[in-house]
Amino acid sequence: MAHCRAVRETVQVNILVLGGGPAGVTAALRATELGASVTLLERTLLGGTCTDDGCAPTRVLARAARLVRDAAQAPAYGIALPPAEVDFAALLSETQRIIYRLHEKKQLRHHLERVGVTVHEETGEARFVGPRRIGLLDGREFEADRIILCVGGHARRLPLPGAELALTHSDIWGLDRLPRSMSIVGGAATGVQLATIFDSFGTRVRLLELAPRLLPGEDALISSTLAASLGQRGVEILTGIGGVERLERRAGRIRLIYRDAAGTEEVADDDVVVFAVGWPANVEELALAASGVTTERGRIVVDDTLRTTAEGIFAAGDVTGRMMLVQSAILEGRVAAANAVTDGHAVAGHRIVPHGGFTDPEYGSVGLTEETAAGQGPIVAATVPYTDIDRAVVDGRTEGACKLIFSADEGKLLGAHVVGEQAVEVVQLAAAAMAAGMTAEAIGRVELAYPTYTSIVGLTARQAVRQLEGRERVPSEALERPSPEWESTSRA
Repeated sequence: MAHCRAVRETVQVNILVLGGGPAGVTAALRATELGASVTLLERTLLGGTCTDDGCAPTRVLARAARLVRDAAQAPAYGIALPPAEVDFAALLSETQRIIYRLHEKKQLRHHLERVGVTVHEETGEARFVGPRRIGLLDGREFEADRIILCVGGHARRLPLPGAELALTHSDIWGLDRLPRSMSIVGGAATGVQLATIFDSFGTRVRLLELAPRLLPGEDALISSTLAASLGQRGVEILTGIGGVERLERRAGRIRLIYRDAAGTEEVADDDVVVFAVGWPANVEELALAASGVTTERGRIVVDDTLRTTAEGIFAAGDVTGRMMLVQSAILEGRVAAANAVTDGHAVAGHRIVPHGGFTDPEYGSVGLTEETAAGQGPIVAATVPYTDIDRAVVDGRTEGACKLIFSADEGKLLGAHVVGEQAVEVVQLAAAAMAAGMTAEAIGRVELAYPTYTSIVGLTARQAVRQLEGRERVPSEALERPSPEWESTSRA
């Protein structure tokens, strides 16, 4: 029987973009705006990880978890409700419907093609077959003047015996029932978000982390507040563990064998084990050796202009490993496209990048942590608890605090860290203030609406002004509670 062989077809293109997530779509649109002829290849469907199985669907689960929490609070406001019960199958179905609506809203393919981008979806694996030459499984090849690699990343599995028994966040959507118990390996953003969500749903959660504390990349305020909150809710937190040894299937459950902080082997049996241990780039299938593109620790090496080590090839988004956030991918997509089309040298700086997690309570950060800032020069760090803002008292959401870090010489805002209700929204104001180069006094003079959560930014800035003036010369951790929301000592 004769074997079928695809006919080889070579297409000459100006700008070739690999990947249809935020970085790739943005790069294609920007390159088109600059007058280039653009072709975009996407191995599956446009939208990227965040839309399909990352932050957007996770936010749906977080919304459901908040509704469970709010239902439990309703009697305090005179509203009688039956105890909330989670129909997990129905929740996952609704999640998929919302993701479909997001795709319908974006209309990515229509938008791209309307402005002249040639789009190829569901191409399957794409790989380099030569410098600036990409081959597809069906035999087609694309040779480009410039290539922008925006192929994203994927959830990492630990290389250990039985690793195939674990889930990653991408597998959550395939669960057929709500787990009774769950061990989550990894206490960074993804792990902590999943822990708070499934704990709210009634799952018994265990959270394991190699670092000495949860969320090791965040300010200590956020880490300690969330650890305390999760602990009070009954989540078992194991930090500083010695590592995970293996996974085994035992009587329909998953056995996790790990070493504790003292090196002693311990065992945990659960319905589900989730790995939340990193996000390597999708580079293995690209056959980069044929392109001249260099990788380092699983990421494509780029300079500040997003040029790779190969002439005419750029990279943007998660594949660079620089700032693996949607907002950063969008910026990098624009910069890579501009430099590819114009041979320019625009720089993709990531100095002010607000980010956060849809935990309960939420957290949001921007700029330097207190520890990092203190290592660079004299600072003032002011902290105000949520109990000092009236909106938090009204809503019964007084858990959390806001920390603002200022340079002691100029009073410029260096970092902001918020943990509490609507923290991801609140921190955006601090990011805007940083971008504007505002001082503590300038921020404190802004007449923020009352009663709001955002008003805590102004309250904390005014606390910092008092410290900068020398009225309080003590570390932020030792500060007495600042004056109430209409503090008479304010300079506002």
